[in-house]
Amino acid sequence: MFEGTIFEFTRINLVQVIMTVAVAAFFIVAFRNPQVVPRGVQNLGEIAIDFVDKQIIQSIMGASGRKYLPYLATLFFFILALNMAGVVPGLNIAGTSIVAIPMLLAVVAWVTFNVAGIRKHGFLTYMKSNLFPPGVPAPIYILLTPIEFLSTFILRPITLTIRLLANMMAGHLMLVLFFSGATYLFLDADTVLKPLGIGAAAMGFAITAFEILVGFLQAYIFTLLTALYIAGAESEHH
Repeated sequence: MFEGTIFEFTRINLVQVIMTVAVAAFFIVAFRNPQVVPRGVQNLGEIAIDFVDKQIIQSIMGASGRKYLPYLATLFFFILALNMAGVVPGLNIAGTSIVAIPMLLAVVAWVTFNVAGIRKHGFLTYMKSNLFPPGVPAPIYILLTPIEFLSTFILRPITLTIRLLANMMAGHLMLVLFFSGATYLFLDADTVLKPLGIGAAAMGFAITAFEILVGFLQAYIFTLLTALYIAGAESEHH
């Protein structure tokens, strides 16, 4: 779309924009005129925010984690909306199934938990607590410090990116495989093979239902790990 201009973007960019506008519109409508006793869309919005607050923040970070509610709630519902695009008729592809979005979100999470740790402890103390855990014999640091550096500062954003990307890409490929197979079997295959199209279509619908679960779980796991990294960075016993 808009090929050859500075506004050129692909179909998946359009899907990302649509789902971002949709989730933003939901929360604007839900909280544009909040009432003491919530009803209708406000009730759904409060249930959604309470889920992130109680199931992620309170369980991992405690009351001190409430200051991260805007960030973590936005992160969860943004990922969830982009994941669900893969099963929305007409969109049919998850906005997180290309590397740019998972990588961007992982970098933001990496910056957030490191800034939180540095603000809490100071740069030198934060780096020392990460690279030189207390209670370890000094010679062990020769092996342990590079491992801790690799694990904390290099692998965390990479694993966040790959986990989300791989799951959503795999789901999209499986949906394409089974629904394309069903279409071919119904329309172009020999008569004797057409009944197999029923099985391929059934598998496609089963995987669609499974993708809804995977999309929710991947949004939850990404947000949960981000909260866990922030809590670990701010911990006095880090």
